[in-house]
Amino acid sequence: MTGAAVLTLAGCAGWGGSVGGGGADTINVLMVNNPQMVDLQRLAPQFTRETGIRVRFTVLPENDLRDKASQEFSSQSGQYDVATLSNFEIPIYAKSGWVAPMDSFLAKDPGFDQQDILGPMRTALSVDGKVYGQPFYGESSFLMYRKDVLAAKGITMPANPTWTQVADIAAKVDGAQPGMRGICLRGQPGWGQLFAPLTTVVNTFGGTWFDQDWRPQVDAPAFTRATSFYVDLVRKHGQSGAPQAGFTECLNNLTQGNVAMWYDATSGAGSLEAAGSPVKGKIGYAPAPVMRTKSSGWLYTWAWAIEQASTKKDQAWKFVSWASSKRYEQLVGERIGWSSVPAGKRASTYADPRYLQAAGAFAPATKKAIETAMPTNPGLQPRPAPGIQFVGIPEFPDLGTQVSQEVSSAIAGKTSVGDALDLGQQLADDVARPYREGERG
Repeated sequence: MTGAAVLTLAGCAGWGGSVGGGGADTINVLMVNNPQMVDLQRLAPQFTRETGIRVRFTVLPENDLRDKASQEFSSQSGQYDVATLSNFEIPIYAKSGWVAPMDSFLAKDPGFDQQDILGPMRTALSVDGKVYGQPFYGESSFLMYRKDVLAAKGITMPANPTWTQVADIAAKVDGAQPGMRGICLRGQPGWGQLFAPLTTVVNTFGGTWFDQDWRPQVDAPAFTRATSFYVDLVRKHGQSGAPQAGFTECLNNLTQGNVAMWYDATSGAGSLEAAGSPVKGKIGYAPAPVMRTKSSGWLYTWAWAIEQASTKKDQAWKFVSWASSKRYEQLVGERIGWSSVPAGKRASTYADPRYLQAAGAFAPATKKAIETAMPTNPGLQPRPAPGIQFVGIPEFPDLGTQVSQEVSSAIAGKTSVGDALDLGQQLADDVARPYREGERG
């Protein structure tokens, strides 16, 4: 979808008005255009029938959504009542007073069952003990691999593989079938592309972007070892076109038999196991590889947040409560299909036999990956800001993207890892200096 799609749903005839208006029983929702949200639009008339509250959606591609949300929430214009934000933005916006706490609504809505939300998700969407977001769906990361290809080589995937073991397996299965490479790892520049998986590797190798005192560690030995390992693995046994490959390209590579393994988001499994997928039933799922930590999977969620400037917080909460509820998941399962349930957020989802029948190949591994994710303690040393695959500060998207461009060039053989990280250290120091000097907190 390109540009904004504004939809007035559920019997809004005669409403009139622009976004930000509409009367007491209409709320405005800013939303990313992912498939799960497309399903939500189809089902929103049910919410209106139940509550009498009309919903007007503004739907944008991810990058545009982030820009629009940043402008809207920082200005507190009150144009939108609810928005989809991630566990990167919500804690930052909460500290700025841009999103409303949800605790008072939860106290009056025990049926929502906040304790059913998976613990790491609750932690990632809370600040100073207050809840500021509710997950719509969530993910971690794990290793996906062709069981048949490994078996043909007499290889058994370890129950908890290390990155050294994964590299060894990648070498052994490289070329196992015509045109097949050992592994796919993102090489496309971007803080949410290349550095999503790579930062988890840095963490488990013992590295970090910044130490607790805001001293940058981008050129430190552990960060360098992790990045060198990642770059070498992709160059030796990775997919063709690696410097341009992101999530979608790696998903296609594993689906089409071009690679034997893939380390990435747990959300990719649904496509691998979908009806008609040529690799359905052939994929095994192992925990995110580790080195010096017990776990290394990331944590991510698209979640609902209520703008502090909204004058319709009660109605906004009713929408959030409905969209993240057990009842909504059942509605998706019954009307759209159980494999389409926006999962990764509730423990009860993983006890529902209807969901497990559709997603049994990967559901237990996904739940375990999310439950073992540690956003406040992902490595070997204390951090100045939360986050596993990112650093939870406003400057990180620009910093991560700039450094990723250099690392992607190293994957392409155009620069060295050392030179890439030397520049990264300088960029990180520019970001960290105001924090060290007390100008940012």
